[in-house]
Amino acid sequence: MDFISWRKTVSHYLEDIETPIGKTINLTILGLIFLSLTIFVTETYSIPQIVRIWLDNIDIAILVIFTIEYSIRFWCADSKIKFVFSLFSIFDLIAIVPLIIGIMDIRFIRIFRWFRLLRLIRFLEFKISIFKIETEDGVILTRIVLTLFSIIFVYSGFIYQAEHSVNPTIFRNFFDALYFSVVTMTTVGFGDVTPISETGRFLTVLMILTGILLIPWQVGELVKQLLKTTNQVQKSCSGCGLSIHDFDANYCKVCGTKLKDWLK
Repeated sequence: MDFISWRKTVSHYLEDIETPIGKTINLTILGLIFLSLTIFVTETYSIPQIVRIWLDNIDIAILVIFTIEYSIRFWCADSKIKFVFSLFSIFDLIAIVPLIIGIMDIRFIRIFRWFRLLRLIRFLEFKISIFKIETEDGVILTRIVLTLFSIIFVYSGFIYQAEHSVNPTIFRNFFDALYFSVVTMTTVGFGDVTPISETGRFLTVLMILTGILLIPWQVGELVKQLLKTTNQVQKSCSGCGLSIHDFDANYCKVCGTKLKDWLK
């Protein structure tokens, strides 16, 4: 296999979600993201020093893996400049560089990486059928939930970083910041937890504005998809297995296989 073919093969498996190898790689990355986020949250609490050391070592290993992954993606990219300035690559770099050079710990930014892997939910076969996500409106609804949770999680991380050092009795750990973010985003506003620094207040305003801008837009996408699917029926195509078709369709829109008479 020549150099170009090898590079294309590696690039394929980094994006592939249908073959066992591609699925394994992407699920492993997803698992490492969740593990890294769990470590970050855990380390905001008072834990034994030996446990903290173990968690730090595990996160350093995750950091090394993500750095190698970023380097491989950069190597595989046809346009290096386009890759560097793509949204996902920026999130990857932001999550890696500050920790390497010792600036603010913003591992929680890695949560945005799961949007790259959102397409995986179509291929996850959960034993409980209620959790199976096969339709487009299900994917959109999942994206809305992930977007809302990501906004709250990331801003909670920023607010914790900004407030913990100046207001440690109120923002004791990540959960205090998460509680404040949820109460603020839902406009309940109990007032028992409030930021006192200018940075914390600025981040609170940004969090509210971000929710106002992103959530209604995605809800609108869901409404449009629901309207689109009202005239569709669920039945698998014998050719490709596509399970959703327009009620008056005669042929599968993906593979062209003639559909059975149940659609008429």
